[in-house]
Amino acid sequence: MKTIGLIGGMSFESTAVYYRMINEAVRARRGGLRSADIVLHSVDFQDIVDLQKAGRWDRAGERLGAVAKGLENAGASCALICTNTMHLVADEVQAAISVPLINIIDETARALQAAGRRRPLLLATRYTMEHGFYAEQMAHHGLAVMVPDADDRTTVHDMIFEELCAGKILDASRDRLLAIVETAKAAGADSVILGCTEICLILDPANLPLPGFDSTAIHATAAVDFALGEAIGQSATIAA
Repeated sequence: MKTIGLIGGMSFESTAVYYRMINEAVRARRGGLRSADIVLHSVDFQDIVDLQKAGRWDRAGERLGAVAKGLENAGASCALICTNTMHLVADEVQAAISVPLINIIDETARALQAAGRRRPLLLATRYTMEHGFYAEQMAHHGLAVMVPDADDRTTVHDMIFEELCAGKILDASRDRLLAIVETAKAAGADSVILGCTEICLILDPANLPLPGFDSTAIHATAAVDFALGEAIGQSATIAA
């Protein structure tokens, strides 16, 4: 089994989900008391949030690149950035290491392609929905990403940082997200991406008005596939 390197803490709420999903999948595939070989570096999320707000993506890339290098030095055979937003600096992180960075955007795109979806709604932070890097990379896979309107983007962004990252799961917020998905469905969306690793805490991808794709589960599955020497994207996605 290869060692999985996790760059976590952004937020620790979703990093805990990664840890559980990966270990449960290894036990399910290998049996007995088997668990994953993981090296985890959990950063102080407030430091990263401060860099995001300041627009200092260069410094954020340097910070996560150094963390990834530390994971490699500790024996990791791959690395995962356990958040969608910080894939804005994925190229910088990959450049800092010689092991593969398993990219959450590419893995989610492959899952959408395999399901025959082409027009997904993206629910994510403002950075992920508005900075262009996510939609551009999805376009390389032939996918045309939709995002909510400006007011709804603010709603989703604030919900992520003020509620989900703080461990707050509110029924009213779930209802608002479902209404946003219904609006996108009426506008032509054929699927929905849970494009923030905390959104799986509040939405079940199997119970949405459109087919749901949980980026956290997809990313975790890819890590397990890699660690066990299986073809990435060929196994069933881990259930949330």
